[in-house]
Amino acid sequence: MTRASEDGVKSYAPLRNMALFNELVERVIGRASHLPGMACFYGHSGYGKTFSAIWAANRSRAYYVELGETWTRKTLCLAILRELGLGSLGHGALPDLVSSIVDRLAEERDRPLIIDEADFLAKKGMIDLVREIHDKSQAPVILIGEELLPVKLQKFERTHNRMLDWVAAVPADIQDTRHLARIYAAGAEIADDLLAAILKASDGRARRIAVNLDRVREKAQLKGRKQLSLAEWGDAPFFTGEPPRRRAA
Repeated sequence: MTRASEDGVKSYAPLRNMALFNELVERVIGRASHLPGMACFYGHSGYGKTFSAIWAANRSRAYYVELGETWTRKTLCLAILRELGLGSLGHGALPDLVSSIVDRLAEERDRPLIIDEADFLAKKGMIDLVREIHDKSQAPVILIGEELLPVKLQKFERTHNRMLDWVAAVPADIQDTRHLARIYAAGAEIADDLLAAILKASDGRARRIAVNLDRVREKAQLKGRKQLSLAEWGDAPFFTGEPPRRRAA
């Protein structure tokens, strides 16, 4: 996960999921020519899948597109064309758009196409369009989605058969939490017992850990302290993602 520092320079925490996704990208790029070139990275919300994808995309010069709820086949093709630097070609019929995408990806087979929020592809029956792009270009295509994405893709046999690998995002561990603390609680020294409590309350979700670390940083500043332990944190609540309880009238 990344955060812009005060001087505008982005820092990043080398989380486990970033390493997992980067290994997946390298595996798909380096596959033998006779092997399929699609892959899936999936997991629960908040595990840092998108951060991992963007970080790995920058390292591998991959093309990255994040789907939206209202997208159609043409919307997807136009977004891919813009990412490919071919936005000026987005005025033809859908088959022409697909051909332009295929031609560019075929020229740069070492640059994967990463499609985030890929659950929408299955929901809207758009997955075969992506499979067609992969088949005709032979470019690596990596889909990112929620925990049940592999199950959803089973309904699309031809796409399912193109998968080289399925990689599950994992919950953050204590080492990830330490890495995140150096970014989201910069300037504060957080004791291991408090880090462990944050990890547990956050259910291993990097996004929630970041929120809780920022709260710790804020409390340390208010107390004028650079070090904070669980005892000093006291009974202050952690952010768990649960909705607040209904208040009495």
